[in-house]
Order: sequence, then structure tokens, then C-alpha cells
Amino acid sequence: MKLIAGNSNRPLAEAISHHLGVTLTHTSIRRFADMEVFVEVLENVRGEDTFVIQPTSFPTNDSLMELLITIDTLRRSSARRITAVIPYYGYGRQDRKTGPRTPITAKLVANLITVAGADRVLTIDLHAGQIQGFFDIPLDNLHVAPVFVRDIKDTMSVHGKLPSGLTIISPDVGGVVRARALAKRLDADLAIIDKRREKAGESEVMNIIGDVQGRDCIMVDDIVDSAGTLCNAAAALLDVGAKSVAAYVTHGVLSGKAVERVEASPLVNLTVSDSIPATPAVEASSKVRQLSIAPLLAEAIARISQERSVSSLFN
Repeated sequence: MKLIAGNSNRPLAEAISHHLGVTLTHTSIRRFADMEVFVEVLENVRGEDTFVIQPTSFPTNDSLMELLITIDTLRRSSARRITAVIPYYGYGRQDRKTGPRTPITAKLVANLITVAGADRVLTIDLHAGQIQGFFDIPLDNLHVAPVFVRDIKDTMSVHGKLPSGLTIISPDVGGVVRARALAKRLDADLAIIDKRREKAGESEVMNIIGDVQGRDCIMVDDIVDSAGTLCNAAAALLDVGAKSVAAYVTHGVLSGKAVERVEASPLVNLTVSDSIPATPAVEASSKVRQLSIAPLLAEAIARISQERSVSSLFN
């Protein structure tokens, strides 16, 4: 196989390369004076099984164009198969019409990736399950839950046992399926926060469904952007008697002053994956920590290349 890394998250690509024992393919990705992206693959890829590792995170449009142009480069270089490995699927939050005369950009991006020449897509924790149906090519949507479960057991267990009354919290109704799956793996209880979002990036906690009195709570979500929802929810949980509140989120967008909000919040800590590279603020934070998903992605890539089951990773 051939691994091609974009510029969006080079450290993750190098970690995947290390786990697979496969050297990253020499590739030149540069920009012209007007910031046009130019991609040149410096090794022969004719007839090869190729994997392009490129989350479409900030700067989203640049990352997306790098991905599309790299896919086109490989297609025109006669690669046998092209898999777009997109740990974080940018524009995933625009998965439906939220009002009249609004786009479904997640579908548009799926079309672009397909037309560029990708044969399949590998991603992690899509914002909404229906995005899988936006693609007319095979898509594997991995779940980071096993990585989080291991870390929760390692960090919270006392004498090999998790705290009694551990409760997994869904910060909104839409995330109940994700939270329930994690709660089942941990044999923990489940609670839900009912909130109203007036506009993007702002939310108001309305009600807490479930018993959190005197319990250690872990909020679970797929994306943390401004961190306003998590911080408000943590405060609300403590107000009704929760013992402690931590958070596990797959994709740490953490834009603007998000890290400052987390630092000033009652959250014990916020754990994110490295699907998006850590900013200097994240690296300097005492509360935000990253877990590597490189082993998970490496195993999935190996299974795809060897035509083995990917879903059995989560059985």
C-alpha cells in the first residue's frame, strides 16, 4: 500500500505510518503566489492501493482542496484504488436544511470527494449517521468509543473497578445513541441534557433527564467547537448535585476562546482525540488532553488493504 499525507495533520499521518511500518510516500504539496494548491506525487503509484490521510479541519477550505487535488493526482497517476482517510469530516454539521434557502454542504462535499476520484472513504464519528448515505461509494465510519473506554477504565478505576454510580451524559438529544453505546460498554447509567440552541455556537441548558445526584458524570459528544455547550452543561450538572463532571469528545475543533472557557469551567478535564492537530492553546492547557487514534486508523487501513472486516473491530 501507499500512504499519502496532506498538510492538515502530519503528526497523525506519521503515527499511522509508524504503526503500519509503511513509509509515507514522498509528495510535494505547495502553493502558487495566489495560494492555488499544487500536488505532485514523487513516487510511482501505478497499480497501488493508496490511502490519502487528510482531515478537513481548519483551515477547512484549504484542507478540503488539498484532499481533492491529491485524489485527482492519484487517479491521473493510475493508482489502483484511492481511499480518502478523513479522520475529521469538515462541513459535517451542515447535514440537513436548517431553514429555507440553506445548503446541505455535507452532501456537496461528499459529491466533490466522489467526483475527484475516491473509491472509498474512511472516517471517524461522523456528526450524523445519514452522511454515510450521501456517498455512492463505500464508507467506513469508525467509532472512537473503544479508545475512550480504555482510557476511562485506566484513569478512573480504583482497585480495578469504576466508581459506583458512574453516569454517561449526552449533552443533547441528538447524541443519545452515542452516549448509550458508551454507557453500555462501561455498564454505567445514562442521563440526557435537554437544551435549546438559539444560534450556532450558543446554547442554553433547559433540563436534565436522569439522576445525577452524587454521581461522577462523563459527557460524551462528537465535536467540541466553542465549548459553550460543554461548560454550561457541566455547571448545570453540578448545580443539581453531580459529584464531578468530565468530558470525552472525538473532534476537538476548539475555536476562538474555547480552551479558555474549558480552563475556567468546572470540568475536571476535557479529553479529545488527535483527529485534529493540537493548537498551542491545547498543548498549554492543564485541562485539555489528547488521545491518539493512530492505532485504530492503522488497523482499519490494514484491514481495508487486506480485504478483511472493519466492523469486527468494534465487536
